[in-house]
Amino acid sequence: MMRYIKLVNFEINRFSKIYLSLLLITLVSQFAGVIFVTKSLLKDARDIMKEERLSEAAYITNYGSIEFSHIAHTLLFVGPIALSAVALIFYIFLIWYRDWFGKNTFIYRLLMLPTSRLSIYLSKATAIFLMVLGLIAFQIIILPMENALFNSNVPEALLNEMSISTITIANPILSLIIPSTFTQFLISYGTGLMIMSILFTSIMFERSFRIKGIIMGLLYCGIAAVLFLAPVLMEIGNFYFYPNELFGLMLAIGIILTGLSVWLGAWLLKNRVTV
Repeated sequence: MMRYIKLVNFEINRFSKIYLSLLLITLVSQFAGVIFVTKSLLKDARDIMKEERLSEAAYITNYGSIEFSHIAHTLLFVGPIALSAVALIFYIFLIWYRDWFGKNTFIYRLLMLPTSRLSIYLSKATAIFLMVLGLIAFQIIILPMENALFNSNVPEALLNEMSISTITIANPILSLIIPSTFTQFLISYGTGLMIMSILFTSIMFERSFRIKGIIMGLLYCGIAAVLFLAPVLMEIGNFYFYPNELFGLMLAIGIILTGLSVWLGAWLLKNRVTV
């Protein structure tokens, strides 16, 4: 267990500089978005009120109040979230291939450690998942601060104050990364874990069989996708499921695919990937 924890810590430390950069970019970009977009919204509102000679109440009646959702849909706000997501998806591949193609071919030393290769596999998966949760926790922490800053800069007469839960529900990206219910959490992060395990296994196919492994990995991804979406495809074909039945089927298939992918990827790493 201690070796596994050390491996997780090692993998996180290897990505720490980029990870901290993503946190900093998110912090600066979103707060800059709050400041600049708020000023722009207020300027536009004042210009309209001046041109049309409207009172604040008349402006709200004609154009609506100013609310945080206007900022939550801007590039400055959602851009860092998308950048972080892309960076972590890219890291799913980099976390393995860096060890093979780095200057010192670190994979040789890693695979010869006196520990189970399953621990190596799980440590990389755990590191990525913890970094995902860290980014989400960071967003949850700074979102109330951003909302408070926005509310303090908008005149009360023009402001439609929104709660954090309302903001997350109103924004598709925030509602995806910050689920409002445990069921949504299982769907979002369970699906993410499944996809990561499938990609890990595809990488193990490629590392085990090279050119043939690429084809095998792509086939594995395709078969896994068809199996996971089978209940939805059946509904399209007029085979009806109740919502709870559909969720239960997809949850069961997701758990099976995740378990199968972890077992198969670890087996390939142990028996087919050589140093």
